[in-house]
Amino acid sequence: MTEGVNVPKSIVLIGFMGSGKTTVGRELHQRLGYPLVDMDHLIEQRAGKPITAIFAESGEDAFRDMETALLQELSAPDAPRRIISTGGGVVVRPENRELLHQLGYVVWLHAPVDTILERTGRNRERPLLHTEDPRAKIEALLELRRPWYQATAHQAVDTEGLDSSEIATGILESARYFFTGHV
Repeated sequence: MTEGVNVPKSIVLIGFMGSGKTTVGRELHQRLGYPLVDMDHLIEQRAGKPITAIFAESGEDAFRDMETALLQELSAPDAPRRIISTGGGVVVRPENRELLHQLGYVVWLHAPVDTILERTGRNRERPLLHTEDPRAKIEALLELRRPWYQATAHQAVDTEGLDSSEIATGILESARYFFTGHV
């Protein structure tokens, strides 16, 4: 890969909550040694409070502003290679979708609704699922976001039935072709 300004070089994981972004991000980090940036965790650290508190106190728009600002920071031309695990709703803003592409190779991790429910059901830190019918909320959000995930991603991976090692292997093979210009 040729180094230089505006050369995308990170591996960026997008997808709905519970799709495996954090777990796969850790696996990629271990294999490549690139720094892992979990956007949600970094936003929580900088804000000094959990995302649920950000949503409750300032609203979703304020959180989305924080995501956009962080993407702008991460897409600086001199930024190092990274593994970036995004929040599930990062794709809702058009400017974020453009910034994600500037960052590098974008992989959409997805899973069936039942799997998402199983993975997120015990986690009270999911503000968008604080509802009477989490299944209906997941289905509605997936329906809304699916076209954005598809349009943003260079690769889509169904995480159902695969472990993080298998997913990482597939991502790395595809990313190698992307970064060397063979795609």
